[in-house]
Amino acid sequence: MNVEVVTIGDELLLGFTVDTNAAHLARELAAAGIGIVRRSTCGDAPDQIAAAVKEALDRTGAVITTGGLGPTSDDLTKPSIAAIFGRAMKFDDAIWEELKIRWKSYKWPGGIPESNKTQAMIPEGAVILKNRHGSAPGIWLEDDRGRWVAMLPGVPREMRGMLADELLPRVRARATGTPVVVASLTLRTIGIGESALADLLGPLAKGPPGLPLAYLPSVEGTDLRLTTRNSSSDVALEKLRAGAAQLRAVIGEFVYGEEKTDLAAVVLDLLRSRGMKIAVAESCTGGLLGARLTAIAGSSDVVVGGVIAYANEVKESKLGVRSETLRDFGAVSEETAREMAAGVCERFGVAVGAAITGIAGPGGGTPEKPVGTVCIAISAAGAIKSTKVQMIGDRDEIRRRSAQAALNLVRRALASS
Repeated sequence: MNVEVVTIGDELLLGFTVDTNAAHLARELAAAGIGIVRRSTCGDAPDQIAAAVKEALDRTGAVITTGGLGPTSDDLTKPSIAAIFGRAMKFDDAIWEELKIRWKSYKWPGGIPESNKTQAMIPEGAVILKNRHGSAPGIWLEDDRGRWVAMLPGVPREMRGMLADELLPRVRARATGTPVVVASLTLRTIGIGESALADLLGPLAKGPPGLPLAYLPSVEGTDLRLTTRNSSSDVALEKLRAGAAQLRAVIGEFVYGEEKTDLAAVVLDLLRSRGMKIAVAESCTGGLLGARLTAIAGSSDVVVGGVIAYANEVKESKLGVRSETLRDFGAVSEETAREMAAGVCERFGVAVGAAITGIAGPGGGTPEKPVGTVCIAISAAGAIKSTKVQMIGDRDEIRRRSAQAALNLVRRALASS
């Protein structure tokens, strides 16, 4: 089965709201073997909604919309789509009673607003998709040719709940033939760019046979996504695992996990397995590395603490960086980073110390040390490793890339110990 998705809302067109609904629908439908052949977005005006949905309906005969089911004047999805089917709108007493009960539970002063009556207006002949996550009921509208439109709320939490509760079971029941899926597997890499990955993979740069490979660079590294279509769930998983093994055989040292693996969680697991604890010393990242580590539940068993040593005097007084080092090499140098890492280990009595110092910008760069120059050092069981890297991006990206690079340096140091 193929469907089209139309997301509705001026806020989406204007960029004030990121359209996460379409992405979630694509993932969930693909996992159920239902392909989205086109995604589009339109505004709140009735003519825009009607045009977008009619065109989609004429192409595929199966459309899912999100948005425009609320009680306000800009929520016009139902009447706009009802007009396409030649259906009148009618008031549904049962829905209105359910809405009143819901509002009574809210203990809202004055009771339910009259404007909410629009949520009880339903196209004739429609099937109600129950919303257990909010007030706006969903709608399934179908004609005598089997063409259908499913209308879901735009609030992501409500849309996701209704998709799982109501729409997916209904759509799966209509699918014919042997159940197949569109499935993917993602390998997460760090420490190597996408072009270098492609060169290293050589004959596998486009993916193993039948498994196209996508390169997805971000501040966290480069994700490699393998995809397979038109296989059963079990066969798809077998193909993806075999393909991932082929990639790992070539680029394994750069792979730190799969799917949504957090590099900070990988580092914490490595520390636990070796009975080590860690402390951090940060300058340009201002605590971001510590935040990454402590964002993982249970991190307190290996994370001891840290120092935000933004000023040189703090680097000297709290971390023991020598004034001569700062004078001769500067605050942004491998020499300073190495002394920061050693100092934080000594101050906190831990086996592992991670240090970052750099120029995040937008100002402060020099020809010798331009914006994006970052020095990172790791002290692990007395052995110190350091690196100097040139980060790209704005201030936020440079800081985030620096924290990720520091985590990777810890990972590499512990993996080789």
